[in-house]
Formats: sequence, structure tokens, C-alpha cells
Amino acid sequence: MATANPTTLPDDPKLRGDVVLDEQTGGREPLVRGDYTFHDITERVLAVNEKPIAQTPSPFKFGIALAAAGFAMFGGYVGYLIWEGPGIWGNNTPVAWAWDIVNFVFWVGIGHAGTLISAILYLFRQKWRTSINRYAEAMTIFAVLAAGSCVVLHTGRVWMDYYLFPIPNQMGLWPNFRSPLEWDVFAVNTYLTVSLLFWFTGLVPDFATLRDRATVKWRRLFYGILSLGWRGSMRHWVTYEKAYQILAGFSAPLVLSVHTIVSFDFAVSQLPGWHTTIFPPYFVAGAIFSGFAMVLTLMIPAREWLGLKDLVTVKHIENMNKIILVTGSMVGYAYGMEFFVAAYSGNQYEGFTFINRAGGPYWWAYWIMMTCNVITPQLFWFKKFRTNVKLTFVLSIFVNIGMWFERFVITVTSLHRDALVSSWDYFVPVTEVLFLTGTFGLFFFLFLLFIRFFPVMAMSEVKGVMPQANPHWEGYQHGQHGHGASGAVPAGAVAQKDL
Repeated sequence: MATANPTTLPDDPKLRGDVVLDEQTGGREPLVRGDYTFHDITERVLAVNEKPIAQTPSPFKFGIALAAAGFAMFGGYVGYLIWEGPGIWGNNTPVAWAWDIVNFVFWVGIGHAGTLISAILYLFRQKWRTSINRYAEAMTIFAVLAAGSCVVLHTGRVWMDYYLFPIPNQMGLWPNFRSPLEWDVFAVNTYLTVSLLFWFTGLVPDFATLRDRATVKWRRLFYGILSLGWRGSMRHWVTYEKAYQILAGFSAPLVLSVHTIVSFDFAVSQLPGWHTTIFPPYFVAGAIFSGFAMVLTLMIPAREWLGLKDLVTVKHIENMNKIILVTGSMVGYAYGMEFFVAAYSGNQYEGFTFINRAGGPYWWAYWIMMTCNVITPQLFWFKKFRTNVKLTFVLSIFVNIGMWFERFVITVTSLHRDALVSSWDYFVPVTEVLFLTGTFGLFFFLFLLFIRFFPVMAMSEVKGVMPQANPHWEGYQHGQHGHGASGAVPAGAVAQKDL
């Protein structure tokens, strides 16, 4: 049986002497590089998942230990917060909303790219999503959990949060459905439910592969329960594809609706700096912008440590950088349009709010936001920068920093100088830094556990974009490998065995 090249091909096209354009993809660079068979894809993707726990690679041990420390700090901080109350935060009278809401909007935005990559690109039949959609789907689940922790804890008396749900209670109290904070509850819970179902549905065939290859009883039992009795029959595949497409159809509107509803937290108020109709599209573009940046932040180290450079190619990274360039330009346009609307409206309070953002006490936060979100993405106009993996990783971190500061600027600078001059104050965080760090610990801890025990790629989809998946592939006629020694096995039959 032919095997894959054990050495991963270099990222630089000039150093890859064996990279040729694929005729079956219209002359474009293939999405899977190297001399891989279907079986090789299975072996490469499951290499980390099938290792015994004692043989966990050192980078994983260090990463999980560091993330677990952040997660433990998060748990301790939450306990302290519930015991003492939100008074331990630096909130003051004008800035009643501070880091808790900033972090909530930030994490909800991070989760947006998962739905976009998984659902919308799937519905548009964009094949380059196949190697990266699993990262994005998992990232969505964990980011929404981090966002949920922020919105749950900011209410103060968390044991009363069940009042947010329309359930009968002894006091006859029902939620105020006219409140945008109540809209958040339904939007985020709907988003989490649909995203979780979409993510789990895509994992079922891969769980069955892990079940069938397991050599330890607990693994067979664990993955057997998760695989839901999958046998890879034609009936199973037809049902799976129908369910996957239906869930993709449900998920697609959520990309626009969820962050639009989050923007209503601000836009439906009468506060200068918040009360503007540009917020819904502005927030959606910013969410996609930050979400794709976080996918790159997670995916680039993972492809290096897991040996997946031939499956997550520079072409994937370049395509994501193009989306970051487009959405970053949209965000930059929105920044400029905010100033234009404030000036054109003739409202002196609105005009003061935006001048105060750029030149007031929080000028430093505003210009960090502008630098990271508007200037740095413009480097991706040049192919040399779009295809530079190391530079992309650095810029993705800058984008995440800039998008956090965007939410900080919107929230704090609109509040700290209100209509009553005597109440002006300067917001200074006290223990909120621990809260933010703890949410990152929660996020990375869950994500690293996911990489360790679950397949990071949808193997059936990756195999589907390979030339061998085409029944008219010329390799079958010339006796080249597809899976076995002769290579004459049809792609469908091969996929059933190696999925």
C-alpha cells in the first residue's frame, strides 16, 4: 500500500518542487498537498487522538496545564464574585456597564466565524472550508460558553437568573420581553443549541471511525456511545447529509441575527454613541472579522504541532485572510461613517461623544482599536503578506486585541462622560482582569481537550475534495493508488472503510 510523504511539504511555494496545479480544480492548487491516500488521511488526522493519555505530546501537556490553571482561576474568581457581589469590579455610576458586557460582546463575536465557515460556506459549496470547519465549529461552542458566563454573572444575584426564562414561578413574575437583554437570552441560547447540534452531527462519522479503531475498552465504549450506532451504510449517509444540510440552513440566518440582537443592547438606547442604525451590520461584520482572526490564531499553531500542513494549506490561510481584509475594510468604513453621522446629525452631544473617543481620556484605547482593526488588515492586499503564515498569526492576534478594544471603546467611552458633568468619572478595572483571563482559560482548556480527544478535521469531507474521490480520476486507469495496492477501488467504497 502506498503511503503519504512522511515529511510535510514546505509552506513556501518556491520551496515545493512537487506542487502542481490540479486539473480537476480548474487549474488551482489542490486543497490537499502531497501523495496521500484515503487511509493516510485517517492516520494523519487521528494521530493525536489515538495516543494513550500517558503519551500525550509535550506541547499539549504544557498547553493544557496552562489553560487548566486559567480555568481554575476562573472558577475561584466566580466563587469570589458570587460571594462578594459585583462590587469587586471597578464599575462606577456613569460606567455601570464595563468589562462584563465588553467581554460578552467580544466572545459572542468570536463564535461567529464557526457558523459562517460551517454553514454558509457549506451552502455555497466552498470546498476550501473542509479542512478548517471543525476548528471553527468547536471554537463557536466554547466561545459561546465563555460569553454566557459573562452575561450570567453580570446580573449580580446569579441564583435569580431563572427569572430570565418565561417559566411559571411562585411570584408571577415574567421577563420583560421589550428588553434587549432578554432578547440576548433567547438569541444566544438558540445559537448555542443549533451550533452544538451542527458540530455534533458532523462528528458522528468520525466518532465511528475512532470506535472501530479503538484498542482500549473505555475508548470503544466512549466513542461507541457518541457515534449513535453509525455503520456507514448508504441509508446512514443519506440521512446524515439531509440532517447536516437542514442544520446548515438553520444556522445561516443566525450569523446575521445573533450579533444583530447583541447590537440592539446598545442601538435601542437613547445614549449618544450607541443610538445609531449602523450598529447591526457593523456588529455583524466585526464579529466575522474577529471570528476568522481567532480561527487563524488557533489553527496555525495546531497545523504545525499536529503535522497537518498538507491538509491545512497556505491556500486555506490566504482565503481566510481575504475575508479578514473584506470585513476589516467594512469595519473601518463603519468607524468613519460613525463620525460622519454624528457630524451630519447636528446633535452636539453625539458629536462630543465621538470627539471624546478620539481625543478624550481614552484616546489610547481608540487608537489601539483603529491601528489593529483598520491599518493592519490592509497588509493583506498583498499576496506576499496573505501567504506568510507567521505574519498572519501575528496579525490575527492584533485583530483580536483590536476587536476587544472596539467593544471597550463603544461601551466605556459612551458612558464615562454623560449629560451630567458632575458625574463624570474614569473607569479603572479592579479585579476584572482576572475575569477576562479566566474566560480565556476556560476557552483554551476546552479547545485543547477537544483537539486531544476529538478529530480536528471532518475526514469524509477532506477525502471528498481529493482527486481520488472523483470516479473519473485518471489514476484509476493508470493503476495509481487510491487506497489498496492496485488503486482500482472506487472512492465511495474506500471512504466507507476508512471514515
